[in-house]
Amino acid sequence: MKQPITGYHRDEEGHWVAELACGHNQHVRHDPPWVNRPWVTTPEGRARMLGHELQCRKCAEGAAADR
Repeated sequence: MKQPITGYHRDEEGHWVAELACGHNQHVRHDPPWVNRPWVTTPEGRARMLGHELQCRKCAEGAAADR
């Protein structure tokens, strides 16, 4: 199920985590060659992606909200 990004925070290791409208969190790393998300590396890129929908595996699994 796709959910829009509503915000961001960093985890305890300093990696960016997207906060989704459904209440779940999802890491949004830029870690080539596996994950190509250069937008996560700048404040402008992250701001531009607010509202962008990501596939939420936790929703598909029926998991409780993270927050």
